[in-house]
Amino acid sequence: MNNQKMDIGLIGLGVMGENLALNMESNGLRVAVHNRGAESIDAFISGIAKGKNILGFENIVDFINSIDKPRKIMMMVKAGVVVDSYIDKLTPHLDMGDIIIDGGNSHYADTIRRTKDLEDGGFYFIGAGVSGGEEGALNGPSIMPGGSRAAWPIVKDIFQLISAKVDNSPCCEWIGEDGSGHFVKMVHNGIEYGDMQLICESYQIMRDVLGMSVEEMYTVFREWNEGELSSYLIEITANILNYKDTDGSYVLDKILDVAGQKGTGKWTGIAALDLGTPLTLIGESVFSRYLSSIKQERVAASRVLKGPNTLFKGNRQDALNDIHDALYCAKIVSYAQGYSLLTDAAKEYGWNLNYGGIALIWRGGCIIRSVFLNKIKQAYDTNASISNLLLDPFFKGKIENCQDGWRRTSSLAIEHGVSVPAMTSSLCYFDGYRTSDLPANLLQAQRDYFGAHTYERIDKPRGEFFHTDWLNKNK
Repeated sequence: MNNQKMDIGLIGLGVMGENLALNMESNGLRVAVHNRGAESIDAFISGIAKGKNILGFENIVDFINSIDKPRKIMMMVKAGVVVDSYIDKLTPHLDMGDIIIDGGNSHYADTIRRTKDLEDGGFYFIGAGVSGGEEGALNGPSIMPGGSRAAWPIVKDIFQLISAKVDNSPCCEWIGEDGSGHFVKMVHNGIEYGDMQLICESYQIMRDVLGMSVEEMYTVFREWNEGELSSYLIEITANILNYKDTDGSYVLDKILDVAGQKGTGKWTGIAALDLGTPLTLIGESVFSRYLSSIKQERVAASRVLKGPNTLFKGNRQDALNDIHDALYCAKIVSYAQGYSLLTDAAKEYGWNLNYGGIALIWRGGCIIRSVFLNKIKQAYDTNASISNLLLDPFFKGKIENCQDGWRRTSSLAIEHGVSVPAMTSSLCYFDGYRTSDLPANLLQAQRDYFGAHTYERIDKPRGEFFHTDWLNKNK
């Protein structure tokens, strides 16, 4: 290897890109970096990257020529047209067999297209989901690569070197074909939406029904993080609750209740609708963010629309135990729905996904990392073709033991006028999934009545369809 050449190139010096470059360099890699603005390159190289084995290039051709062949160029740029623009800038100066890596939150359909287009041109393309935020990028993220399989042996050592480690195992493994890596990252983000919403609903019940102080809620979440709910999101929730402003008041109480989003939760919901997968909890989590955004309407409505005037009269500790169980049960449903979506997508796109392996990738570095994921790995080790995680003996047993608290918590919130759409929709999904005879027979009759859409009969073989002339009672 030419010692003057860099091991990898990175485009995009936002916080994620800068931290990933520093991560790479701290693991012994020589890194070339490029950004659209020369000022940001100079600021990075003369700032936190000063004295490190990182070189900055304003000219993209010089940047490309500085990288050892086969070139490995990773983009950490905004999804969409920016990615395509950089691909167009790179490819005229690349050699056959060079590898372009998209580490942003690109839509999986774009990754499917880009993989085919670049392979047709003699290049390799990897769509790599990268999770963990700023901290993960710097200290070790969870990485979900998919795309050109021939490129994996070339980049494997680099990706696994810079990824998070759990039990000395890297939180990075090959996901599969074309857009599968970005699809798995999208589902990860959808589950993240669900986990966050469930925690927020639990917090609201504590605050608005049980009347708990911020300090009391901090104690509860800190204790929960020591048990079976232990996870990154529970941990940071406790930290947030305990954080005080310069005046000694809690920062959380000063934050406007309007949630933002970057679109991956919405993409997860759209994919579920396209594939016909019931992804109710994650869908409600996205809609809850939309509801939060109409702040002025909600404030005005709060002056006009009145809910129940009910005071909590139960035992607070019993209620907290129920909330714990409800959060755990709903979390099971969130992952069950997410994995069902992965299964349906794998069938649709011909991907060969390692479902247990995906759980291992998510154990460290990423936002949804938790002790919970080991149980998912065990479920797929026991039955690789399990149709739904709810059917796994461990998760089945957990819900059987905890569902009473789940139901009581949902009822408690409803009785006190507290909105808990993720918690209740997950319960409705569970009840619907375990029901052998749903009222869809009436729905099909309605469809046939007004639109002659036909229906199947329970006394006839599946696949035979019938129509009734509902307006003629003699037929």
